[in-house]
Amino acid sequence: MPTWSKNSSHKSNPDMTTTLPIATRIEAAVAHIPGWSPIDQLLTLFTLAYASADLPGDILELGSWCGRSAVALGMAAQITGHTKIHCVDLFPEKNDWYRNADGTYSFAVNINGRMVGAYGEQTVWAEPYERDIAPVYQRYAGILEAFNATIAANGLTAQVTPVKGDLTSFAASVAPGFSLRMAFIDGDHSYEAVSKDIAIVERFLVPGGWICFDDAFSTYAGVDQAITEYVIDSGRYHLCQQLTRKLFVARFSG
Repeated sequence: MPTWSKNSSHKSNPDMTTTLPIATRIEAAVAHIPGWSPIDQLLTLFTLAYASADLPGDILELGSWCGRSAVALGMAAQITGHTKIHCVDLFPEKNDWYRNADGTYSFAVNINGRMVGAYGEQTVWAEPYERDIAPVYQRYAGILEAFNATIAANGLTAQVTPVKGDLTSFAASVAPGFSLRMAFIDGDHSYEAVSKDIAIVERFLVPGGWICFDDAFSTYAGVDQAITEYVIDSGRYHLCQQLTRKLFVARFSG
């Protein structure tokens, strides 16, 4: 039993970054970062990245926007050391967006001479575009500038690297022997795109590594179908589980 007296001694004053709850740190860091990732999802991503630090390989994020989830992943990499976070996004400029005939919005970005579109099947309605997206372009020259500002403000430039492109271009750029211990997929939500993203990630995911999906089993039929066919029913994964309202994760068996 401890004895609380004037003769008691305390060995050290711990670093506040060690004793301050990580949920508190994450919530404070992302409070003013534009985006839609809820705190419970960010904490889950941090926990998976932190707990899998003994595995080889880096972490991949597909779909970064202004960096909310990249901050959570970057914090885990900073604490555990060595791991790099590769944030792959189309990072659209304002002029990449166009208005559809029904008043909704989509965009397309030129990646190495190849036009890559987004929000094709699930377009962005005018109200959320004007409320959530347009203000970012009033504050920054583009999404990549906003992302870089987020990462720099949180001291994570050594851990987090933005990559303008899609998974096809990213996969073509990595060195031989490149591997992943975790991937967070939040790109195009069509069935075809998610299925392709899973296939690409599996080329690099180490046994025991985690694959995570945003907007799973919520409102996107294509996401749900791809996860069901290529993850849950594939026999290549275990510990398949919806962990938050819209985040699904599974551990790769190889």
